[in-house]
Amino acid sequence: MRIIQIHQFGSPEVLKVEEKEEPQVGPNQVVIDVQVAGVCFGDTIIRSGKYPLPLPLVPGLEVAGRVSGVGSDGDQSLVGKLVVARTKNNTGGYAEQAVVDATDIFHIPTGLSIEQAVGVFLSGQTAVGLIKAVNITPGEVVLITAAAGSLGSQLVQQARAAGAGTVIGAAHGKKKLDLITQLGADVAIDYSEDDWVEQVRKATDGKGADLVLDGVGGSIGHQAFEATAKGSGRLGVYGFSSGAWTQIETRELAARGITVIAPLTIAFAKPPHEARVDAEIALAEAEAGRLTAVIGQTYPLERAAEAHAAIEARQTTGKVLLIP
Repeated sequence: MRIIQIHQFGSPEVLKVEEKEEPQVGPNQVVIDVQVAGVCFGDTIIRSGKYPLPLPLVPGLEVAGRVSGVGSDGDQSLVGKLVVARTKNNTGGYAEQAVVDATDIFHIPTGLSIEQAVGVFLSGQTAVGLIKAVNITPGEVVLITAAAGSLGSQLVQQARAAGAGTVIGAAHGKKKLDLITQLGADVAIDYSEDDWVEQVRKATDGKGADLVLDGVGGSIGHQAFEATAKGSGRLGVYGFSSGAWTQIETRELAARGITVIAPLTIAFAKPPHEARVDAEIALAEAEAGRLTAVIGQTYPLERAAEAHAAIEARQTTGKVLLIP
């Protein structure tokens, strides 16, 4: 079978197409013939060596396809079922076949496309967990940065569903701003504009956002902090697509009286059974038509390097997919 393998950390070009023997299924495992693999920002972090894993490795933590093999102790009726799954040890997804733990598979609901299933699976699970962690009060103003991304686009939808009074989405470029509006945001702001923080304040009658969810970090993240309501606002930091975490000094926090929370840490610290419930909620919401995954660029497996380069250049919208 074909795989994408990394032998050394570095730029996207280290992603190489190779041939490998078909995987052997072990106890409590299944083999999936991969039809779609998700590509996420975390994959680029691992590939670059910023969060190194043992080499060589096959990237990819989410796949969808049909079960083609089950361990001798497993449920043989799973063979042929269409599923979406998290890969074992968060690696192995960029391949024509992937081995996953049987406990990590989810049946794709009838009527939900395989692309939508991958799109809402882990991003949706994470969004559900984040929204639970931040406890949105009905009527609050919620600002979401990177709002056209795979996770951000689902946060826009779920913040609305959780009772936010006003949802403000921030991204860069007209295409992304139009998308954010289509997803239900009341206001879409380009955070590449020098006065974007003032635009947030204007949209909130000078107050700023009650809750800010920032997935960009760096200078944008610090500006998002400035757009948070003084004295009562909450800043939830969940990512750093800019390549750097948001830096906030203690004196700034004290002066503004803002609460900083790490909702992603809260979501990831959940026991496996609770995380599974969040994923099931996301898939059920998608099946019911209340949650939509934005499917952006799609690449054949051998062009995985192009997918990584596009994500790092922040040229993508929604979920990026690989097709083996």
